[in-house]
Amino acid sequence: MPSIFTRIINREIPAQIIAEDDRFIAFLDVMPLVTGHTLIVPKQEVDYIFDLDDQLLADMIVFAKKVAKVLKQSIECKRIGVAVIGLEVPHTHVHLVPMNAMGDINFSRPKLSPSKEELEATANLIRANF
Repeated sequence: MPSIFTRIINREIPAQIIAEDDRFIAFLDVMPLVTGHTLIVPKQEVDYIFDLDDQLLADMIVFAKKVAKVLKQSIECKRIGVAVIGLEVPHTHVHLVPMNAMGDINFSRPKLSPSKEELEATANLIRANF
């Protein structure tokens, strides 16, 4: 059964996609820690990040770096935090989280619940800087 991320990649589930190429996709987290919280996902469905082929892993980090630079331009923050947790969805993914304080990347704190319109506005802001 395909992961929820594969279903997003295949456009079976809507998402606010902010960047994409032939191997990776970046989209807003629907339950973000902060505004602009973005997921970087390889299109190849692999559960554990360290099971990725070395070149794919390296290229995913370079893709994430490009997205992070645009996020930093788009969302007011001190820096973009990076986290790999990978327990909630069995498909490798990297979290990019705009940060102004260490607590902004604390995954045990309550998540935001932005409306569809708020997510779309955030995505449009970010996409405008690509």
